Amino acid sequence: MSELTTVARPYAKAAFDFAVENTDIANWQEMLAFAGEVAVNDTIRSVLTSALAAEKLAEVFVGVCGEQLNTHGQNFIRVLAENNRLSVLPDISKQFNVFKADYDKEIDVDVTSAIELSSEQLDKMSAALEKRLARKVKLICNVDPALVAGVIIKAGDTVIDGSVNSKLNRLSDALQA
Repeated sequence: MSELTTVARPYAKAAFDFAVENTDIANWQEMLAFAGEVAVNDTIRSVLTSALAAEKLAEVFVGVCGEQLNTHGQNFIRVLAENNRLSVLPDISKQFNVFKADYDKEIDVDVTSAIELSSEQLDKMSAALEKRLARKVKLICNVDPALVAGVIIKAGDTVIDGSVNSKLNRLSDALQA
């Protein structure tokens, strides 16, 4: 999977830079999402792995996408076909979304708690995280009773583990050392 991400990143970056330059980010996001869905279709996937020439492959793919792609999107598909990268479209779409979130200064934060948090607690947490991360925060909440109490917060590479379960494990390790 990381290999596909590595392959997809430069294409996503090029598409994103073009979209920013032309103030067309939302349209490019929609086009890439649609093309990514087309690329994972079983019938299209079998066409992608066939021995069709790149030009014919691009023609088939653009034909399937129809009016969902503008001229620039169609050209992008042709470039991907020439480089045998149409199967990477779902990853290109994901990477594009990552670039957009970074551009918009947004971040998804996973919050796992032992019990469901109240809206007041979520508002306070969101405000504190926005201040700490200097980004707009979108909380994705989960409940895991195994935590006993407390929360685990994951924002990108940052992990804040304030669960009682984790503290008990650290205490146990310290006592055994």
